[in-house]
Amino acid sequence: MSAISGRLVARIALLALVAVLVQDTVVSQISIVGVSADLTPLVVMSVGLLTGSLPGAIVGFFTGLLVDTVLVQTLGVTSLLYIAIGYWCGRLREVHDPAHGLVPLAAGAAATAVTGVGMTIIQFLLGVDSPVSLLLVQQIFITVLVNTLIALPVYALVRRIIMPALPDDPRRRRRRAYTTGGLSPLQTPSQRLGPMTRAGRSSR
Repeated sequence: MSAISGRLVARIALLALVAVLVQDTVVSQISIVGVSADLTPLVVMSVGLLTGSLPGAIVGFFTGLLVDTVLVQTLGVTSLLYIAIGYWCGRLREVHDPAHGLVPLAAGAAATAVTGVGMTIIQFLLGVDSPVSLLLVQQIFITVLVNTLIALPVYALVRRIIMPALPDDPRRRRRRAYTTGGLSPLQTPSQRLGPMTRAGRSSR
């Protein structure tokens, strides 16, 4: 992204704050097969896919700080994981420019797995008493499944919120041109002229 407007920063900051509050006050109270969904890594993933690596990493850092503050846990632990999620989802957008509708689903599953496994490893390294057991592995696996199911709706909501504030991207213009019948820059001049024009020229 070449530029980040104040309007975009405000929308993303408000989105991150609301996501953390909703997660802590509402979503965490809803249990599905013994676990709760986790909206925050999905929000970071979505912002990374929509804005790029640098904004994604920044959003991941501040969202992680909010999560650690609300949960009263060691500051920076969640930020470290969310920086990685936001950055690599942003790199996925910059390098491959994913347009497939199921990319957020796969990215959401990966982001949730990184959060669960990464948190377990960091707690182990910090000496926190949280033994790795089959139950913990099962909880991480179920959380990944639950988050995968809601990844697309979360991505669609985040996209709807921040897309109006995104600067115009030439790649999005090209995709719109292709889908609306525009000409691809990969076409040669003769291909753009069409068979009728080429036939007229040959008759001359």
